[in-house]
Amino acid sequence: MKDNLKTIATNKKAFHDYFVEESLEAGIELFGTEVKSIRSGGVNLKDAWCSIVEGEMFVNGMHISPYEQGNIFNRDPRRVRRLLLHKREIMKLFGLVKQQGLTLIPLSLYFKGSRVKVQVGLCRGKKLYDKREDAARRDMKREAERAVKEHNAR
Repeated sequence: MKDNLKTIATNKKAFHDYFVEESLEAGIELFGTEVKSIRSGGVNLKDAWCSIVEGEMFVNGMHISPYEQGNIFNRDPRRVRRLLLHKREIMKLFGLVKQQGLTLIPLSLYFKGSRVKVQVGLCRGKKLYDKREDAARRDMKREAERAVKEHNAR
């Protein structure tokens, strides 16, 4: 069975600020008006992070815009939302975060069939020189692609 994946939002800032060591898929607990708002693209993962509290995992700082026709059923756009994972997965991540000083960051939000899923990354922070190195590598790659394109155009 082929899964129907439709990406809604990606956290580009996370890939700029962190090395992604490992990633996993999690469900997210949402209300109906939040899902409708997500379908229309009203979500921002830029400053979001995940925390583990009393054996449950939550996503903080994710902004879901209020649904226009939602009236009294709309929730707070920046409320803390629970992620749906197995207990053993949460405990494994909790151990890695505490021992190795890693961070849990939501990398992307997507529909898998009719369900909303979050890709959570186990990340290590980049230093300034790592960011410069990535930028230099990206620029060199772009220059090489331009040169090849220019050479083929002749």
